[in-house]
Amino acid sequence: MCMLGNCFSKCGKGFITNEGRDCVDVDECNEDPEQCGKGAKCYNTNGTYYCVCLPGFRNIAGTINFTVTTGQCRDINECTAEGGRCGRAGHCSNLIGSYNCTCQSGYFSPNGTEKCREINRCEESKINICGENGTCQNDELSYWCKCQQGYSNYGNKRTPCSELKCDGFSADSGPTQSPRGLANILSMMRNSCLALSSPSAAGGEKFDGETLLEKLFTATEAVLSPGRPDTAEDVSLLLGTVENSIMFIGPQLKGNHTKIQTNETDAQIAVRRGSTRPTGAIHLTNENATLETDWETASGTGTYPGFAMAALLTYKNLKISGNRSFEELKGREKDGVDPSFQIFSRVVSVVVSNPSTQNLSRSVNITLRHLKDAEESPEERYICAYWTERETWSTDGCYQHHSNATHTVCTCEHLSSFAVLMALYPIEEPFGLLLVNNIALIISIVCLLLSILTFMFCRSIKGTRTTIHLHLCICLFLADLIFLAGISQTEPVNGCRFVAAMLHYLFLGVFTWMLLEGVQLYRMVVLVFNATIRPLYLFLAGYGMPLLIVIISAIIRPKGYGTDKFCWLSLEDGLIWSFVGPVCFIIVINVFFFIITVWKLAHKFTSLNPELSKLNKIKAFTVTAIAQMCILGLMWVFGTLLFQEGTVHTRTVSAYIFTILNSLQGALIFILHCLLSKQVREEYAHFLSCICTTHKKRYSDLTSTNPSSTQSQGSRSGQQTSESQI
Repeated sequence: MCMLGNCFSKCGKGFITNEGRDCVDVDECNEDPEQCGKGAKCYNTNGTYYCVCLPGFRNIAGTINFTVTTGQCRDINECTAEGGRCGRAGHCSNLIGSYNCTCQSGYFSPNGTEKCREINRCEESKINICGENGTCQNDELSYWCKCQQGYSNYGNKRTPCSELKCDGFSADSGPTQSPRGLANILSMMRNSCLALSSPSAAGGEKFDGETLLEKLFTATEAVLSPGRPDTAEDVSLLLGTVENSIMFIGPQLKGNHTKIQTNETDAQIAVRRGSTRPTGAIHLTNENATLETDWETASGTGTYPGFAMAALLTYKNLKISGNRSFEELKGREKDGVDPSFQIFSRVVSVVVSNPSTQNLSRSVNITLRHLKDAEESPEERYICAYWTERETWSTDGCYQHHSNATHTVCTCEHLSSFAVLMALYPIEEPFGLLLVNNIALIISIVCLLLSILTFMFCRSIKGTRTTIHLHLCICLFLADLIFLAGISQTEPVNGCRFVAAMLHYLFLGVFTWMLLEGVQLYRMVVLVFNATIRPLYLFLAGYGMPLLIVIISAIIRPKGYGTDKFCWLSLEDGLIWSFVGPVCFIIVINVFFFIITVWKLAHKFTSLNPELSKLNKIKAFTVTAIAQMCILGLMWVFGTLLFQEGTVHTRTVSAYIFTILNSLQGALIFILHCLLSKQVREEYAHFLSCICTTHKKRYSDLTSTNPSSTQSQGSRSGQQTSESQI
């Protein structure tokens, strides 16, 4: 229709005329896809349309249906809705037209928009994640394992429950009575184990891992310090107790690496925790040992308890006495002779959480430092050994990988307590040394016997000084005689100990009588009058003081008398100082007396009216005493080297010098105090004249033709009386 030049459709709004002049609906939604804007959907109706907001959007006008002129869709922030779209364990993130839920650990949202639900780990797990003796319990975030009594997960509640062997800390479980102080360790560990086994039990004091470890090594130091356990039974009990204690304490330690050191022990403990087994190398080291292994070996192949542990423990002064501990070291003969053994490193224990350590899948390397720097030789061989449950050393499954002068590397297929042993093959003494030794000792014994007879029966030299020389010779004579007959007779053991004790007593007696000689010389110079000493006092000092020292030494260290090679004092545990200490003290005191004596003599020689004859005699006495002290003191310097472990060359040279000086000691006393004494020579001549008639007649003729013989005899008699008083 057209009017006044304008044409109008006969159809209404929202319709259009088609070619047949019929009215047809206009699809506004199809003509303009953005008709309703973003976040809305357009719906066409007959003659019109309407818009509806999509989920996540809302009409700003508040109505549901609207047109472009009556409304508009805007995004809804679902995260601000009351109660939370994602729940307490989820985090809501708003999106355009939607939102997303991020759940905490232990929760999940099925489609990302539903509330976070708890994951039931206990039901989802195909295996019992708490072990056969644990019950899985869900909590808000994850799960935890509730252990039965006698089991624990050591405070890590999401790990399987492991058995606690508290009965292993019972003082009654050992084969013998516990060493002093070890019962305290067992009691402390047992109480801590029971408290961990049953947390609800009252009365048990609970400690954390670090505190318990410190208490363990403090108590261990108390066990080792006063009287170290040296028997095989005591050592086995100590090693087992400490190893079990470390296996119990290790999982309770908070740190990954713990180091603790005392005067007696040095320990390093490494711990790894996690849901999977740790991997990688383990390297633990201290001053005396190094452990090289891996975490696969430390954790083992059995049920993984949620942790793995490796520990290296060094005992700084632990020693094991008795040859029975070496009984299993067979097959090491050389030229048909079995060697003797000695421990040549610190005793080291290796502890891991792997319960199966008797046959490891991979070998471990343990580097041990020697107690002394020494290269291997044909007479000295290093052996890697471990301490067995049979209380002996064994080499099964342990091999010497490499050795030098300072360290030995041991490769072992199992774990225990280890040490480097030295196999000592007996050194065949050269025939020349044996010959010289026997001849020298016989010479010394003969000279001492002659000296003893001289001092006993020669009346012209009777006096305090002669009494001292007599008993000095008796002690040295008996010492040389026992030394010659019994120094190498190490069997039976009690007989060897008796020989060692007698040598200790007699040689101390020699030095004590030498001290009395120094005291007598001092009195002769300083106390001009009343210089004699009563024989009772001499005997009490000369024989009483050595006896007292030997008795005290035998009470304190009864097993120190006699060694595997010689019947002499053991060089271990300091028993040798019961001889060296008094000897050094006597030498120092004698040096002091001799200095005073020489100084006084020099002063008297420069006086206006010196008694030259008497002073010359005292001077001669002093020189002989000093020479005697030097020979005897120097002899025992080399004697100490002879009994110590050293190189073959050093011991051979020391043996020759010791033998020569030993023979010189007896000969020196005979020469200085007998042959060089004019009175003694005259007594010898008189004695020989009584035996040989010819000598007697010749001597009688000589005296009858000498007009001054009567005068000489009178003078000699007076001189003898004077010297006798001295």
